Amino acid sequence: QVQLVESGGGSVQAGGSLRLSCAVSGHTYRNYCMIWVRQSPGKEREEVARIDVDGRITYADSVKGRFTISKDNTGNTLYLQMNSLKPADTGMYYCAADLGTCPGQFVWFGYWGQGTQVTVSS
Repeated sequence: QVQLVESGGGSVQAGGSLRLSCAVSGHTYRNYCMIWVRQSPGKEREEVARIDVDGRITYADSVKGRFTISKDNTGNTLYLQMNSLKPADTGMYYCAADLGTCPGQFVWFGYWGQGTQVTVSS
């Protein structure tokens, strides 16, 4: 059973940076597609970044050039480096995983963390 635990959220001013971490246990995530999803106030959940089993990465247009998804070589931690943060980036950030080929939609991912809150003030 895969377990995901996010950390690293907090409150920052616009223009600041945060690095989120997602600790993975139960199975190495080398064979998993991994994503970051956020839930902003009054909005639907949005996938912001994805890294597949071959290391291919995609970003939402809203975060391109500002956010970087990565994972460490041990297969234990997924990261989201967030720079030039904006108030619109405020929300709960979740990591999620699924075995093998990435599901087409994030709602189909089987494993989810509990989320970490990011608040960006203007």
